[in-house]
Amino acid sequence: MEILTILGFDPGRDKCGLAISNSSRQTLYHQVLESEQAISILESLASQYAVDLIVMGDGTTSESWQQQLESLTLDIPVITVDESNSTLEARDRYWSMYPPQGLRRLLPQSLLVPPRPVDDIVAILLIERYLDHHRN
Repeated sequence: MEILTILGFDPGRDKCGLAISNSSRQTLYHQVLESEQAISILESLASQYAVDLIVMGDGTTSESWQQQLESLTLDIPVITVDESNSTLEARDRYWSMYPPQGLRRLLPQSLLVPPRPVDDIVAILLIERYLDHHRN
């Protein structure tokens, strides 16, 4: 089976999450950035990592972002994925990726709030949702 390189994109009004994973679920890159920077960085990453597919969340701003992506000369398919509950799921994933330290580890995970935005982890989850859907 051919290994694809997939760019996950969690678009937002103020900030966006980007992630690059392969179809073996290896995360190669992830970052949260301001929305104004998203398109230029996305273009650069798509070229740098030879991206085969862009997977984007289907939230409230996705339609305008999809139009922007399609106007680029990347020639990479853009697929939208259901992003419902992805932020809550990303908060849980954050703590498995970066376990709490010190006294925080004594608190129940449901009471912990990540110390930074998790839009990049949402982008990773969007890629995983795409892969899960296309493996079944």
